Amino acid sequence: MAETTNPAATSFPAPTISLPLGVEILRTYSGALICLEIVFGGLVWILVASTNVSVPLLQGWVMFVSVTMFICSSAYLVLFLLGLADKINTDWNFIDMFYHFIALLFYFGAFLLEATVSSSAGVYGNTTCIQKPRGNIITFMEHREHNINVAATIFAFIVTSCYACSMIMGFRRWRK
Repeated sequence: MAETTNPAATSFPAPTISLPLGVEILRTYSGALICLEIVFGGLVWILVASTNVSVPLLQGWVMFVSVTMFICSSAYLVLFLLGLADKINTDWNFIDMFYHFIALLFYFGAFLLEATVSSSAGVYGNTTCIQKPRGNIITFMEHREHNINVAATIFAFIVTSCYACSMIMGFRRWRK
Protein backbone atom coordinates (compact mmCIF):
# COMPACT_ATOMS: atom_id res chain seq x y z
CA MET A 1 0.00 0.00 0.00
CA ALA A 2 1.49 3.33 -1.06
CA GLU A 3 1.66 6.04 1.52
CA THR A 4 0.65 9.52 0.37
CA THR A 5 2.40 12.55 1.71
CA ASN A 6 0.64 15.62 2.90
CA PRO A 7 1.73 18.53 0.64
CA ALA A 8 1.17 21.01 3.47
CA ALA A 9 3.71 19.21 5.63
CA THR A 10 6.45 19.26 3.00
CA SER A 11 6.14 22.82 1.75
CA PHE A 12 6.87 26.07 3.45
CA PRO A 13 4.83 29.24 3.13
CA ALA A 14 6.26 32.05 1.08
CA PRO A 15 7.84 34.91 3.03
CA THR A 16 5.52 37.80 3.83
CA ILE A 17 7.05 40.96 2.44
CA SER A 18 5.46 44.17 1.20
CA LEU A 19 8.63 46.07 0.33
CA PRO A 20 10.14 45.72 -3.13
CA LEU A 21 13.49 44.03 -3.56
CA GLY A 22 16.54 45.30 -5.39
CA VAL A 23 17.07 48.92 -6.34
CA GLU A 24 13.30 49.45 -6.30
CA ILE A 25 13.41 49.74 -2.49
CA LEU A 26 15.24 53.05 -2.86
CA ARG A 27 12.19 54.44 -4.68
CA THR A 28 9.92 53.87 -1.67
CA TYR A 29 9.50 56.06 1.39
CA SER A 30 10.79 53.23 3.57
CA GLY A 31 13.96 52.89 1.51
CA ALA A 32 14.54 56.63 1.56
CA LEU A 33 14.07 56.71 5.34
CA ILE A 34 16.54 53.86 5.81
CA CYS A 35 19.08 55.82 3.73
CA LEU A 36 18.46 58.91 5.88
CA GLU A 37 18.87 56.81 9.04
CA ILE A 38 22.24 55.61 7.78
CA VAL A 39 23.48 59.06 6.71
CA PHE A 40 22.35 61.00 9.78
CA GLY A 41 23.30 58.16 12.13
CA GLY A 42 26.78 58.25 10.63
CA LEU A 43 26.88 62.01 11.26
CA VAL A 44 25.97 61.48 14.93
CA TRP A 45 28.75 58.91 15.16
CA ILE A 46 31.29 61.24 13.52
CA LEU A 47 30.29 64.29 15.57
CA VAL A 48 30.45 62.56 18.95
CA ALA A 49 33.73 60.86 18.02
CA SER A 50 35.24 64.22 17.02
CA THR A 51 34.89 65.63 20.55
CA ASN A 52 36.90 64.77 23.65
CA VAL A 53 33.84 62.86 24.98
CA SER A 54 33.51 65.00 28.08
CA VAL A 55 30.97 62.74 29.80
CA PRO A 56 32.02 59.18 28.84
CA LEU A 57 29.15 57.39 30.55
CA LEU A 58 26.49 59.32 28.64
CA GLN A 59 28.27 59.75 25.34
CA GLY A 60 29.53 56.18 25.37
CA TRP A 61 25.93 55.02 25.00
CA VAL A 62 25.39 57.51 22.18
CA MET A 63 28.45 56.11 20.39
CA PHE A 64 27.32 52.52 20.94
CA VAL A 65 23.83 53.22 19.58
CA SER A 66 24.99 55.25 16.59
CA VAL A 67 27.62 52.68 15.53
CA THR A 68 25.36 49.67 16.14
CA MET A 69 22.34 51.14 14.33
CA PHE A 70 24.57 52.35 11.48
CA ILE A 71 25.81 48.80 10.94
CA CYS A 72 22.36 47.20 11.43
CA SER A 73 20.57 49.65 9.12
CA SER A 74 23.27 49.21 6.46
CA ALA A 75 22.96 45.42 6.69
CA TYR A 76 19.16 45.68 6.58
CA LEU A 77 19.28 47.83 3.45
CA VAL A 78 21.80 45.51 1.77
CA LEU A 79 19.51 42.56 2.55
CA PHE A 80 16.78 44.18 0.47
CA LEU A 81 19.09 45.57 -2.22
CA LEU A 82 20.55 42.14 -2.93
CA GLY A 83 17.13 40.46 -2.82
CA LEU A 84 18.14 38.16 0.02
CA ALA A 85 14.97 38.96 1.98
CA ASP A 86 12.99 36.84 -0.47
CA LYS A 87 15.14 33.81 0.29
CA ILE A 88 14.61 33.98 4.07
CA ASN A 89 11.26 32.59 5.10
CA THR A 90 9.85 34.96 7.71
CA ASP A 91 7.28 37.70 8.17
CA TRP A 92 9.38 40.65 6.97
CA ASN A 93 6.60 43.13 7.72
CA PHE A 94 6.78 42.21 11.42
CA ILE A 95 10.60 42.16 11.40
CA ASP A 96 10.61 45.63 9.81
CA MET A 97 8.24 47.04 12.42
CA PHE A 98 10.02 45.35 15.34
CA TYR A 99 13.51 46.39 14.19
CA HIS A 100 12.49 50.02 13.81
CA PHE A 101 10.74 49.96 17.19
CA ILE A 102 13.90 48.73 18.96
CA ALA A 103 16.05 51.23 17.03
CA LEU A 104 13.61 54.00 17.97
CA LEU A 105 13.91 53.14 21.67
CA PHE A 106 17.71 53.04 21.51
CA TYR A 107 18.03 56.26 19.54
CA PHE A 108 15.50 58.10 21.70
CA GLY A 109 17.63 57.26 24.74
CA ALA A 110 20.78 58.32 22.89
CA PHE A 111 19.11 61.59 21.86
CA LEU A 112 18.11 62.33 25.47
CA LEU A 113 21.61 61.59 26.77
CA GLU A 114 23.29 63.73 24.12
CA ALA A 115 20.80 66.52 24.82
CA THR A 116 21.67 66.24 28.53
CA VAL A 117 25.37 66.69 27.79
CA SER A 118 24.64 69.67 25.55
CA SER A 119 22.17 71.40 27.87
CA SER A 120 23.96 70.89 31.17
CA ALA A 121 26.79 73.16 30.16
CA GLY A 122 27.24 76.63 31.56
CA VAL A 123 29.44 79.18 29.84
CA TYR A 124 32.45 80.49 31.78
CA GLY A 125 34.66 82.84 29.81
CA ASN A 126 35.79 81.11 26.62
CA THR A 127 34.99 77.61 27.82
CA THR A 128 31.88 75.64 28.59
CA CYS A 129 31.72 73.92 31.96
CA ILE A 130 29.77 70.82 32.92
CA GLN A 131 29.50 70.46 36.69
CA LYS A 132 28.51 67.05 37.99
CA PRO A 133 26.15 67.06 40.98
CA ARG A 134 27.37 66.02 44.45
CA GLY A 135 30.98 66.13 43.53
CA ASN A 136 33.81 68.35 42.73
CA ILE A 137 34.40 67.00 39.24
CA ILE A 138 34.22 69.72 36.63
CA THR A 139 34.62 69.07 32.92
CA PHE A 140 35.52 71.91 30.61
CA MET A 141 34.64 72.03 26.94
CA GLU A 142 35.59 74.60 24.40
CA HIS A 143 32.78 76.34 22.51
CA ARG A 144 33.71 74.28 19.44
CA GLU A 145 33.11 71.02 21.32
CA HIS A 146 29.88 72.35 22.78
CA ASN A 147 28.66 73.32 19.32
CA ILE A 148 29.59 69.87 17.98
CA ASN A 149 27.57 68.28 20.78
CA VAL A 150 24.61 70.50 19.95
CA ALA A 151 24.85 69.45 16.29
CA ALA A 152 25.05 65.79 17.36
CA THR A 153 21.90 66.31 19.44
CA ILE A 154 20.05 67.80 16.47
CA PHE A 155 21.10 64.95 14.16
CA ALA A 156 20.20 62.37 16.84
CA PHE A 157 16.72 63.91 16.96
CA ILE A 158 16.45 63.70 13.15
CA VAL A 159 17.51 60.03 13.20
CA THR A 160 15.02 59.32 16.01
CA SER A 161 12.28 60.91 13.90
CA CYS A 162 13.29 58.82 10.88
CA TYR A 163 13.12 55.63 12.94
CA ALA A 164 9.71 56.67 14.30
CA CYS A 165 8.35 57.25 10.78
CA SER A 166 9.80 53.92 9.61
CA MET A 167 8.22 52.15 12.57
CA ILE A 168 4.81 53.68 11.88
CA MET A 169 4.98 52.71 8.21
CA GLY A 170 6.17 49.22 9.17
CA PHE A 171 3.28 48.91 11.62
CA ARG A 172 0.78 49.81 8.91
CA ARG A 173 2.27 47.20 6.56
CA TRP A 174 2.22 44.57 9.29
CA ARG A 175 -1.43 45.23 10.21
CA LYS A 176 -2.64 44.77 6.62
